[in-house]
Amino acid sequence: MDLNGILKVVSESKLVFPSEEKVRSTSIGSTEKFQQLLKQSQEDPAAFWDQAARELMWYEPWNETLSGQLPDFRFFAGGISNPSINLLDRHVKNGAGNRTALIWEGENGETKFYTYNMLLAEVNRFSNVLRSFGVKKGDGVAIFLPNLAEAFIAVLACFRIGAVYNTVFAGYSEKSLTDRLINFEPKVVVTADATVRRGKVIRLKEKVDHVAPVISSIEAVIVVNRLGTEVEMTAGRDYWWHEETKKASIICEPERLEANASGIVFYTSGTTGKPKGVVHSGMAFVIQNYIYAKYHMDHHDDDVFWCTADIGWLTMHIWGITGALANGVTTVVLEGAIDYPSKDRFYQIIEKYRVNKLFTAPTALRMLKSMGEKPLEQYDLSCLDVISLVGEPFDPETWNWTYEVLGKKNVYINNTWGQTETAGSPIAGAAWLTPMKPGAAGIPFLGAVFDVVDAEGHSVKPCQLGNLVIRRPFPMLCRTLWKEPERYFASYFSQVEGCYYASDLALIDEDGYIWVVGRSDDAFNVAGHRLSTMEMESAVLEVEGVSECAIIGIPDEIKGEVPLVFVRLADNFEGIAELEQRINDNIVQQIGKIALPKTIIFADMLPKTVSGKIMRRLLKEIVVTGNVSGDITGLEDPATVVEIQEKVANHKTVK
Repeated sequence: MDLNGILKVVSESKLVFPSEEKVRSTSIGSTEKFQQLLKQSQEDPAAFWDQAARELMWYEPWNETLSGQLPDFRFFAGGISNPSINLLDRHVKNGAGNRTALIWEGENGETKFYTYNMLLAEVNRFSNVLRSFGVKKGDGVAIFLPNLAEAFIAVLACFRIGAVYNTVFAGYSEKSLTDRLINFEPKVVVTADATVRRGKVIRLKEKVDHVAPVISSIEAVIVVNRLGTEVEMTAGRDYWWHEETKKASIICEPERLEANASGIVFYTSGTTGKPKGVVHSGMAFVIQNYIYAKYHMDHHDDDVFWCTADIGWLTMHIWGITGALANGVTTVVLEGAIDYPSKDRFYQIIEKYRVNKLFTAPTALRMLKSMGEKPLEQYDLSCLDVISLVGEPFDPETWNWTYEVLGKKNVYINNTWGQTETAGSPIAGAAWLTPMKPGAAGIPFLGAVFDVVDAEGHSVKPCQLGNLVIRRPFPMLCRTLWKEPERYFASYFSQVEGCYYASDLALIDEDGYIWVVGRSDDAFNVAGHRLSTMEMESAVLEVEGVSECAIIGIPDEIKGEVPLVFVRLADNFEGIAELEQRINDNIVQQIGKIALPKTIIFADMLPKTVSGKIMRRLLKEIVVTGNVSGDITGLEDPATVVEIQEKVANHKTVK
């Protein structure tokens, strides 16, 4: 693989050390203590996780902390507890019942506030509602809601009664919803009359009405009255949330659950187009994300934490629900986009609620950077203390903007790596305890053992690109695929014996930091030279005037493949012809003439998911075929696909 461009970025990225004052304010107190803890957790993970689990509440202790190995393993076997008592009851019992647990703000600016006492009461109400419909331990509940307080309450209620839940992104089409529910087979569906995003009304109940008749498992549909839109209510099947909860008690005894019992099924895209139902155990998921959020964010009781993700993505469950509530902090939930109805909405939320801990995506930060500094100048963002992110490789240029402009060099930037299958971020830093490194994903975190291997499964040397693998299990790692155990093994464990195969290309630098440069299928060959998306995209993003970019490889008769660059311009930028030349010049300078793109296409927006991932596979499909075969309703703005199709169709050099 041609590593010149990547190694240049790696070699130029230097460690940025946190201030001693911040280090002393952390819960552990020193970098030396953390390094000792990190070493212990990787040398004796069973002892580490045993101690971590003891920080939470249990009905009965476990018999064995860790049994088995990849891919068949168990943590805290025989231990009996419940996720919800560790997210809610534990804080009430410890005297924090009147602390604010949840702040919700709607797209139109309306707000709701819940203390831990109030949130526990509402969770108990809805838990009793679900039980009144016959939902018991192990039954499926599908949650088809946007970022509403009721969505959080529904998730916590499922935890409380031991139901297995699946949240479905509210922007999905009927087909995407049907595909997931047919596989999941829920007993109850929780939805809303409608939701609003960027001022557009999306009728959720109507979609459920079309889908429910073909899902024989559905016995009840519970509807949140969000917008007061008129909907059809089928007698004996459909019920209003507010009417049912009004009748329910605020006391509900939690279900006693074994630590490895399934709690979450989350669907992720499969290479065959068929979604994979990734299964996580409830208590093990809570334990690890409690510990990870505690150290990733350096959580304290008075934190105000904001995760910008949608409830339809596991990121929100990891950070905004489990990580935040397990650590007893205040979590902020925004319905809608961070740049709507005005481009400064992101800054408004931070200033209004004095958010000091933030979790977002590289794409969001690149968008903010493209707007320039003027939108943030009118806001006091001095409250910001830690900014964490996940989703895509984080280019050093945007890292530096985040650190210097957004954070005023007084924040800890915690770039991380994780997948739906790994749940939280097993590659990251500990806020204010480990040095930062622009562009790197971080270090193998507490209890996680990673390696980078070649095609034969042998470890490669430092700074050599290879395949990222996990060598030891950790509690929040997925346990199987819903109803597809054979696919689980084939997808993650058949490539390298005894390891979880992440399907990501990565390298480990001389300082031990892991650089994840993209999916293994995102790389492409140009005349025998292997190039990665991160290598080229980093060169493009360095050019002033570029807000976002995506690079794909397209077929070429002579070279096999050639790069094609999609660019979104920074706001109010002019001079495309000059910019195109500067992009080409920088690619040649950083990588070489071999990487010169076939063409550069400028677009107003790039297609990406609500979680911020640019859909490169979709871009490639448009360029190669002119069409999109899959469902696009999961995109942040499906209209971007039409624009890209028009741009490609009108671009002579692509034809």
